[in-house]
Amino acid sequence: MSGFFEWRKKRLEKCRRRLFNNYRVLVYFGKDILNSPGFRTSDSFVQHGSVSVRRHSLNVALTALKMSHALPIEVEEKDVVRGALLHDYFLYDWHLVKIRPGNILRFYQMHGFTHPATALCNAQKDFALSLREQDIIRKHMWPLTVKPPVCREAWIVTFADKYCSLLETFRIYT
Repeated sequence: MSGFFEWRKKRLEKCRRRLFNNYRVLVYFGKDILNSPGFRTSDSFVQHGSVSVRRHSLNVALTALKMSHALPIEVEEKDVVRGALLHDYFLYDWHLVKIRPGNILRFYQMHGFTHPATALCNAQKDFALSLREQDIIRKHMWPLTVKPPVCREAWIVTFADKYCSLLETFRIYT
């Protein structure tokens, strides 16, 4: 029985070390984004359930890093982190609707289709982006964006976003 507990202890320590390393990678590559005024204001906008846009972006970045380490392919961690942090950099609360006759339902329906372009535009104003980072931001809402992601990093962030969105909506992941 003691063998099981030692194995469990080693496994937990390995998970802690890996999580700590993911946080270090996140801070190393995303420091300028994390400290930017725009990213900090996203903490006041709700994304899914009660999770803020900022928290959602951090969840997606950490999940994408975990996925990229689990897959047997080479990826650019820098692009994964920066693209994941900026994928929802639209800087408005999409739940608050400007009341115009006939536009209330239309805005709710269109946000999923339009926010990647808005996020990319805002991100390009505030940061220098690589082509992979632009692809991640522009196409993270696939299949709503019609054109699928081109690079591996964009696919990973797209799946991480769907996974985190699902968990946040059902209040499993905060």
